[in-house]
Amino acid sequence: MARISWLNDDNVPALDDQVQKLDHFTASLADGTIDKDELSKQQGILAAAMKSVESELTDEQHKKVTSLLVELTAYNVMQVLHELAAERVKKLFG
Repeated sequence: MARISWLNDDNVPALDDQVQKLDHFTASLADGTIDKDELSKQQGILAAAMKSVESELTDEQHKKVTSLLVELTAYNVMQVLHELAAERVKKLFG
């Protein structure tokens, strides 16, 4: 399988296309609500993926991947908060 770049040509994280291919993700979003069971299922999938990779990493690779995951999480939270704020402004000022 060919390697998929993590960034687009504008140097922006480009993982959304891959996320959209996750059947469990799209099924969870289908009704517009993420319930406790769906979130728990995703947590389990994430934990399993992390465990399968973590044990194979050298200490230096582990340090780099940990930094990557932390920065990705921070970016995702910031992006969601930015989008929520933009929606609020749009609703207030049309």
